[in-house]
Amino acid sequence: MKLFIHLLRVVFYGSVFVFVLGIFCSLAISDYTGKFTFSNIELLPKCHTALVPGTARQLHNGIENPYFIYRMDAAEKLFKAGKVSVLILSGDNRVNDYNEPKVMKIELLKRGIPDSCMVLDYAGLRTFDSMVRCREIFGQDSVIVVSQEFQNARAVYIGRKNGLVAFGFNAQNVSGQQSVKTRLREFFSRIKCILDIYVLNTKPKHLGDRIKIS
Repeated sequence: MKLFIHLLRVVFYGSVFVFVLGIFCSLAISDYTGKFTFSNIELLPKCHTALVPGTARQLHNGIENPYFIYRMDAAEKLFKAGKVSVLILSGDNRVNDYNEPKVMKIELLKRGIPDSCMVLDYAGLRTFDSMVRCREIFGQDSVIVVSQEFQNARAVYIGRKNGLVAFGFNAQNVSGQQSVKTRLREFFSRIKCILDIYVLNTKPKHLGDRIKIS
């Protein structure tokens, strides 16, 4: 019985620690990046490139993923407004039947974005990798990240802490049950973000040769 009570205390205090740490990390990232993320495209500075993080086009139940659609809407709007000249489509391509950059390119081609203005980054396995590779592999000094506000804040934080002048253009957010699950993942992602930068000295899984963007 004493052992059981001891385990309960460990779980309780551990949960409290993770909760407090998560709140601290979330507030630190939001406070730092608030002035660098924009929902109004008129206020957004111009950059040569934008980085669009990948996400699945469809959910597990076969329904179209609103995060994907809203992200493509924002990327199209940003490009056609003349705020950027090149879109880096960065995402996961670890299995044959799942290719985030390719799917984004197909969608944006349908929307009239020229093939010559899109660069595919197949090694953007997570936001951290995409942002570091934007500077180290694609040689960019500044970039606009196109995603929902919660991911933009984290991406901008990672970029600026790695020497990249990063801004965020906020795609339309998603409400409902899917949003709750995403927010929960984001809570732990922000803890990992702070640990990657300040504790673990994390590097992207794949780097390699530089790729020139004209």
